[in-house]
Amino acid sequence: MQQLSLTFEPGLAQRSRCLRDHMATRIYSRGLVDVAGKLDMSPSKMTEKLAGSDSGGKSRGMTIDELETYIQRTGDISPVHYLADKYLRDPAVTQQEALAKLASLAEVIPGLMAAAGLQVAPVRRGR
Repeated sequence: MQQLSLTFEPGLAQRSRCLRDHMATRIYSRGLVDVAGKLDMSPSKMTEKLAGSDSGGKSRGMTIDELETYIQRTGDISPVHYLADKYLRDPAVTQQEALAKLASLAEVIPGLMAAAGLQVAPVRRGR
């Protein structure tokens, strides 16, 4: 059995509402004309696919084959990372990450409150 290890940007799935939005962000940041050319389609057709429909409201979403072609021709594997981040997260790991962030914030908050001129109540330890 083979093990697969993924390393990707934290919070990737939280930055986009859906895969279509993620793809639109990536494609527009790379340059719509350049990416459309790599996929052998016009920029206007690419825009329709990213919008999910044409100007008349007819469905024009990106196909799975086009997604694969995009990944292959651009080398951008972030759509795969997006899906993995969104659907393959271990809830226990997510909880541990959140607890670690809370612990680091707990150390910083009193100093921030003092700098903001707010009173910081002393922390009571034990009974």
